[in-house]
Amino acid sequence: MPARSSASRRTVLRGAAVAPVAGLGLAGCSGPGGSGSAAATPTAPVDLGVESEVAKGGAKLYRDHNVVVGRDEDGTLKAYSTICTHAGCPINKLQGTTLVCPCHGSEFDALTGKVVRAPATVPLNELSVKAANGRIVAGPAD
Repeated sequence: MPARSSASRRTVLRGAAVAPVAGLGLAGCSGPGGSGSAAATPTAPVDLGVESEVAKGGAKLYRDHNVVVGRDEDGTLKAYSTICTHAGCPINKLQGTTLVCPCHGSEFDALTGKVVRAPATVPLNELSVKAANGRIVAGPAD
């Protein structure tokens, strides 16, 4: 009989060890807070900072607002939400002009919002952006 109770204990211990790992895997596929919904992007215009912070051909990530602003070679500003379109994770890494999602590795072009590496298949949501009095102001698309 002791062998049987030992096997049950082993089974219980294995289950206890696997449960937290499984929970982490599921949490990685949902949005912030585990709800599956995306974190907030600006719902009203926000002042992001000095216009000169975004060089021609470059981009700047504004993590606090879930926004990236890029400037193409002719000086035109573009802004995108940095909420990944794959699983709703906030993107927190910008390498050159490539945004890298920490959840599953999707990559996006910060100048166009287009997907450059799956698993995401949908481009980032474009936001309105303008330079006003030397400051960058972004908000929901018009």
